[in-house]
Amino acid sequence: MKKILCATFEDGKANIVEVESSFVRALPSFTIVGLASNSIQEAKDRVKAALYAIDFKFPPLKVTINLSPSDIKKSGSHFDLAIALSIALQKKKVDFKDYFVFGELGLDGTIKDTNSIFPLILSLKEFYKDLKVVVPCESVGKISKIPGVKIYCVENLLKAVDFFVKEEKREINSAAIEAKSIEILGKRYYYEDNFPLDFKEVKGQEIAKRAALISAAGMHNILFEGSPGSGKSMIIKRLRYILPPMSIEEILEVAKLSALDKKEPTFTPIRPFRSPHHSSTKASIFGGGSNSAKIGEVALSHLGILFFDELPHFSKTVLEALREPLEDGKILISRVNSKIEYKTDFLFAAAMNPCPCGNLLSYKKECRCTEAEIQRYKNRLSEPFLDRIDLYVQMSEINPEDSSTISSKEMKKSVMKAFEAQKRRGQKRVNGKMDEKEIENYCIFSEEAKEILDRAVDRFSLSFRSINKIKKVSRTIADLEACEKIEKKHLLEALGFRKR
Repeated sequence: MKKILCATFEDGKANIVEVESSFVRALPSFTIVGLASNSIQEAKDRVKAALYAIDFKFPPLKVTINLSPSDIKKSGSHFDLAIALSIALQKKKVDFKDYFVFGELGLDGTIKDTNSIFPLILSLKEFYKDLKVVVPCESVGKISKIPGVKIYCVENLLKAVDFFVKEEKREINSAAIEAKSIEILGKRYYYEDNFPLDFKEVKGQEIAKRAALISAAGMHNILFEGSPGSGKSMIIKRLRYILPPMSIEEILEVAKLSALDKKEPTFTPIRPFRSPHHSSTKASIFGGGSNSAKIGEVALSHLGILFFDELPHFSKTVLEALREPLEDGKILISRVNSKIEYKTDFLFAAAMNPCPCGNLLSYKKECRCTEAEIQRYKNRLSEPFLDRIDLYVQMSEINPEDSSTISSKEMKKSVMKAFEAQKRRGQKRVNGKMDEKEIENYCIFSEEAKEILDRAVDRFSLSFRSINKIKKVSRTIADLEACEKIEKKHLLEALGFRKR
């Protein structure tokens, strides 16, 4: 009996599966057991055709393929190659030596890539130090980006058979991330300095651009309120390109999420940007489904930006459900058949009008809304939800005399300096994602700033969460000005961005 290693996704992580084969004298048949999905059951026809294509005669015996352990549901066409090899090499003395085998078979014996191979191998690498994989040549470009994986590629089933029969094994070298990088305390971080959307196109709105810079430097949640056409969405869409650099682990995590979203990973240090429409269902935003807990927009925006335009138009249930991932940095999706936890360390950016007609803050246009309509509109955002916003910006009206004052390149340079300061302090996370212990260690105030903060807490009746938010924003402002301690001016600016 042959055993070949493969894997399947269970509760958001890779579970090792042993592909076992058995040949017995009985009426000829081909059976796959072990809670195999339809995509695996269909492998029988693909495997037969591929074996015939390499002139292998299917034995006139009862062939049974078992996917062990049998109590875990398996899915994916990447099991094809392991199943075919277990049949083709049944009579040969072959030691598979802990190789993991992945690949979908074509009817002519060619081996194809699938969306699940890359995230499976990335997940396996977390608990397999010496990971050896046999994969389609199409998959090499992606998998070679994972450091520490021994990769062996095969083009077709015949070459896969030769690989295990012959002693010579040719390993493929890992490929580096193709992007600019900086090294901080022995660790490398990658970034892009191309700006398809540039802040130099935003005229005026100096306070809003300053808030955007602070938000990017510390990954702080931000809310823009202003009249239609004032540039709210324009600024948020440019925010993505000035965010902090990414480590190799973060780039791979984003690539894994792209693969789970059925998209081709790019392996660029540009953070994800997700912008669901306000009519989107709760399941599409948070993930779920009737049978399985599929990934949603909140999880797909991990390490990037989640943008809610026209914020009050999102349903109350969606906005209130967003409180947990904003606070905890994770979301647990529970279904009868599965429970999956996704990380949600994203920058939440939102834009809204001041009233239903949008003209409440305008000096030129008259607001048509009644007090009751305005209050009803504002009440769609609860205080606990707004308490999770770090920076609140009220946009000014556009002026024909406004000019461009700063470019994305200049803002990115400031963000890079602030990021380096955070890492050199020993921070594992950026300022906006610090926990209580990290806030206590790294948010050091001068005596004058400490007195002002105490007075602000008493005067504005700030909650514990609000105090921490102000401390974190103050820390980022100090980092932008290369100050070790948080001074009075840094704290006052942070208080100025508080939601009133």
